[in-house]
Amino acid sequence: MTPTLTVSDEVRTLVPGFTALVVEAHGLVNGPSDEASSALLDEAERRLAERLDGRTPDQDPHIAAWRAAYTAFGAKPSRTRNSAEALAKRALADGGLPRINRLVDAYNAVSVAHLIPVGGEDLGRIRGAMRLVRAVGDEPFVAVAGGVETVEHPEPGEIVWCDEEGVTCRRWNWRQGPRTRIDDDTVDALFLLESLAPMTREELLAAGSELAESLRKLAPGARITVRDPE
Repeated sequence: MTPTLTVSDEVRTLVPGFTALVVEAHGLVNGPSDEASSALLDEAERRLAERLDGRTPDQDPHIAAWRAAYTAFGAKPSRTRNSAEALAKRALADGGLPRINRLVDAYNAVSVAHLIPVGGEDLGRIRGAMRLVRAVGDEPFVAVAGGVETVEHPEPGEIVWCDEEGVTCRRWNWRQGPRTRIDDDTVDALFLLESLAPMTREELLAAGSELAESLRKLAPGARITVRDPE
């Protein structure tokens, strides 16, 4: 069953330029990173270096907009970077991008190449509707520290993604919980691309189309749709 995704009025008021795009996929084939998924990451690193042309990621207008959005809800963007900036910094470092698994590699590549936060959720592990809200502060967020599960809570006013069971991603797209993340056994998944002005609708759609095409190449039999959140 396809979950609904909604953005609360509180978030839209605080960050009026926010737009999202959903890529939903069924019948995927995942597994350890391979030559095809590694090639996507290599090409993304090349495109990022070309785009930045010697600048740091925070000097890109889209990343600067995300930093301003994080500041607006009380986060410190240099300490808790949005996912696109964090990945871009790793891409530019000596070790380059990590290899996680085929599906995560695919969406990380799109995130780096387009400098846009992209998240992936296992559809079978989402409980009910997904919502982007400002936290009250008592919502549970299950994390893993030293191999042991711990329960954390977001700060009041923090922007979080959550479902009916609790928070799935803290500080917007900073830290995903392990409960819904994509692993080697994932067959059905939902990918969320998040943008702010000055990124245009056309640029967002281009990133979504690229991800859909990468998924089709990695899993030719998959059923993939691209849509707006509810």
